[in-house]
Formats: sequence, structure tokens, C-alpha cells
Amino acid sequence: MGNVFQLISNDGLNIEGKRIFKAYPDSDDNLLDAYSRAVVSAAEEVSPSVVNIDVHQRLRGRQAKNLGLPQEVRGNGSGFIFTPDGFILTNSHVVHSATKIEATLTDGRRFQADMVGDDPDTDLAVVRIDASNVMPANLGDSQSIRVGQLVIAIGNPYGFQCTVTAGVVSALGRSLRSRSGRLIDDVIQTDAALNPGNSGGPLVTSSGNVIGVSTAVILPAQGICFAIAINTAKFVAGRLIKDGIIRRAYIGVGGQNVSLPRRIVRFHNLPIESGVLVVSIEKNSPAQRAGLLEGDVIVGYYAQPISGIDDLHSLLTEKQIGVRSQLTILRRSEKMVFYIVPEESKARA
Repeated sequence: MGNVFQLISNDGLNIEGKRIFKAYPDSDDNLLDAYSRAVVSAAEEVSPSVVNIDVHQRLRGRQAKNLGLPQEVRGNGSGFIFTPDGFILTNSHVVHSATKIEATLTDGRRFQADMVGDDPDTDLAVVRIDASNVMPANLGDSQSIRVGQLVIAIGNPYGFQCTVTAGVVSALGRSLRSRSGRLIDDVIQTDAALNPGNSGGPLVTSSGNVIGVSTAVILPAQGICFAIAINTAKFVAGRLIKDGIIRRAYIGVGGQNVSLPRRIVRFHNLPIESGVLVVSIEKNSPAQRAGLLEGDVIVGYYAQPISGIDDLHSLLTEKQIGVRSQLTILRRSEKMVFYIVPEESKARA
């Protein structure tokens, strides 16, 4: 018997009206449903933790007079509750120098918020409201995410409360310069749409874990948005709650996380398989005086292994200011040790 070809319509019927096959397999619909369910579930879980932040800021006298502006201006942004007792994470640029801060919850309740601490170096801040029955967001682990992973951004762009956008993790380990002039390292790049007012809102995974704090967009580009990694935010928030400010040791390098070749790890018997690639060195900094070069990979500091930027940041505390310490690096395939004396961060000096 020869081959028989039949004309099949889009709904899977032949010209005699008999069903031969389904042109659009169930798997396509299931994929769409799974994606929708993931976004809906994450949004429903995290949205009650998201707050709209309204701020009043007083302009400096000359600035206001020269521009013919009022003495006080208003702005808004986003934030999210991360403890049961009302602590809220947001961006520094949202609340910096604010004379009055108000937070509105998704249930419509409005509270005056008190400044707990502000860190322009990482564009992070913590404020607090005196509220009961609040739902804190679950903080995840930003080191566990992967490029291409689904992420959801929730915020209040242009005042539209609890707006949800979705996208993917576009890149990891980016560096972004803060308004204080310091490079913020280990930043997450995403194409989840962010707009003015999203600043300070959570970037979450499909399981509803916060892995970033939305902070910036690149204009006029489309789909290039950034969030501060939640591991960085957890460290900063803890110090702000404890002390109100962060004094840092400063060595003057900009870096990003990199994986190390296995042969190098085995040859030098390193306890870690990643390090911090030095991508820039500031002039007259401790790093320059110590002899570091761009392209070096930091793998140890203060007798501790350094597998990434979070490790280095956690060690460069105020206790290290002025303390001469060992810095272990890889230069090409050679392991080298330098001695470096960190200074106090220029943002606080």
C-alpha cells in the first residue's frame, strides 16, 4: 500500500470530519498554565508584604530659590516588610534625607515610618512602622539563583500600587555605581520591567522567596533593570538595625564573582572553587598601594577563604580599618600574597 496523505485542518480534523490528531499538543497549554500559576502564586504570597512609601524631602534653600521650586517636595517608592515587628527594606535613594516617611500597606492601612538606618553605598535603607498583623516576606539566597530563572518584580511604579511584572534573571555579578560613587557589586540584572516607583520593591523567585531589592533601570534601554542581591541586603539590614549606620573598611577594588579552573584549584589546594575578579582599582587606594592589578582574582583575606563578593564584604567591617592583613590572590596561574591596610570607606570618612 502506498503512502496516504490527508488534508488536516487546524483543529485536527480531516476533510471527512474525522479527528486524526490534535494540532496543538496539551504540553503547550500546560507550559503556559505552569508559568501563569508560578507568577500568580508568587505575587499572591509576597504582595501583602509590599508597601508604598511616600516621602517628604526639604530642598536646600539656594537650590529651591534658584529653580523657583517649593521648599518641600514629595516622592514615592516601594519597600517590603521583612520582619514580624515592622522593619521594611527599601532603597536609600527613596528615603535619603526625608523629613517625613509614610508607608501604606496593601490592605489600605497607612503608618508613619521611622528611619532606622540608611546606607547610600549599597542604595539600601531600613525604616520601621509600628503595626500589628503584618506579613513579612521570606528572604531567599541570591547565590542560589541562575541566569534564565523566572523572577517577579512587585512594586508601585508611578504610584500604581502592587504592580506585578515578570521576566528572567538576565545576568549575575554585575557592578552598579551608587549615588555615593561606590560600586555596588554582585548586582542582579533582569528584564522584569521596572519603572520609577518600583525602587525598593522585592524581586522574587517563582517560589515566593525574595532574592533582590529593585533599584535601577538603564534609560533609554528596554529590559535592562537591576536589583541589589538579597544576601547583600541581609548583611546591610542587620548592621543598620544594630547600629543605624555602616562603617566599612575600604580597599578600593571593583569586582565580580568568577569560577576558578579546576586545575588551578587542585594545583594550589584551594578550599574554594570561586573568587573575586578585580575589574577595577581606584587611584591611591589601599589596593593600588598593595600592588594589586586588574585581572587578579582574590581568593583569601585575613586568613579566610574568599569565594565571592559577599565573603569579602562580610570581612571588610569597621574592625579591619587600619589593620594590616594578608590578601591572597591568583595572578594568572600563580598564587601570591600581598599585605594590605584597609581604610575607612570614603562615603563615611
